Amino acid sequence: MTAPLIPAAKPLIGRAERRAVDRVLRSGMIAQGPEVAAFEKEFGAHFVQGRECVAVNSGTAGQHLGQLAAGVGPGDEVIVPSFTFAATGNSVALTGATPVFVDIEPETFGLDPAAVEKAITPQTKGIMPVHLYGHPARMVELEALAKKHDLEIFEDAAQAHGASLDGRPVGTWGRFAMFSLYPTKNMTSGEGGMVACDSPELVRAVKLLRNQGQEIQYHNEVIGFNARMTDIHAAIGRVQLTKIDRWTATRQQNAATLSAGLSGLAGITPPVTAPGAVHVFHQYTIRVADDRDGFAKALRDEHGVGSGVYYPVPNHRLPSLAPYAPGLDLPETERAAREVVSLPVHPSLTKRDLDRIIAAVQSLAKAGA
Repeated sequence: MTAPLIPAAKPLIGRAERRAVDRVLRSGMIAQGPEVAAFEKEFGAHFVQGRECVAVNSGTAGQHLGQLAAGVGPGDEVIVPSFTFAATGNSVALTGATPVFVDIEPETFGLDPAAVEKAITPQTKGIMPVHLYGHPARMVELEALAKKHDLEIFEDAAQAHGASLDGRPVGTWGRFAMFSLYPTKNMTSGEGGMVACDSPELVRAVKLLRNQGQEIQYHNEVIGFNARMTDIHAAIGRVQLTKIDRWTATRQQNAATLSAGLSGLAGITPPVTAPGAVHVFHQYTIRVADDRDGFAKALRDEHGVGSGVYYPVPNHRLPSLAPYAPGLDLPETERAAREVVSLPVHPSLTKRDLDRIIAAVQSLAKAGA
């Protein structure tokens, strides 16, 4: 009998979340209301040292509205990594500004500060680091660059709930930070996003933009969107907040077990954690030196281990975003796109699952030797 597939990701929704949704449905208050307000306050206290947060209907909406609220628009440039999900570049382009793609540093897949500095022009408005896979970007150097050149920092913390650097949480370094609450993230609200803001003025601007530009009904102050979170989604998120620390610890334990079993294998490079960083392992991403796609297929077909490639096509190679980067050469980004594969690390893995994953990778590494 073939063992069941170990999934690459697995949202964790339990009875407490279902009870919370039922409570909201019975209340009759389904749209944005008291659950959203409570979730915003609790999220800010939990992750970003009490910074005021604004809940929206997706992480992409949060990144888009945050930039609009910060004054990003046509004629501006925002420096971003190309090795990330398309929403990062999209969010800049949607403001009318230009995403400027730069290379990453190879160890933790974050923006390379030296590449960022070379890309700064008089039109540069901000820098958007992505805390990819749950590992904080090189924020000390990026913050110094931003101060030196009078630039803003807009954090893409979509995958990094609870990550930190030198004791400082991600989400507290920039003008704003966006956290995603998509089902496969470390915690979810079913769908949604959260924008952590550095000032009351920015909070008010994001709230206007998410609600058709109005603070008082029918008195629209700016052109806005319908990007509100519902109380149903907020109720799920509030329950998940009570579990996230335990889940994060389990992810970190699972990652440590995987790294112990995979270290020293030919052609396999396990992830690293930089000094002073707290990695929350949204993904456990290894590098495979040869035939990554064949490796991932064999993992699934021969060993029943799911995996994911995040991301096989860099932003600057996508048909939608390539026009912003004609002829651009980003060698570390291209190498990462060829080599990365993410193994299961989610909290529902058992010891038997972890042993199977390790044995599968060991077997394939030996076969390729």
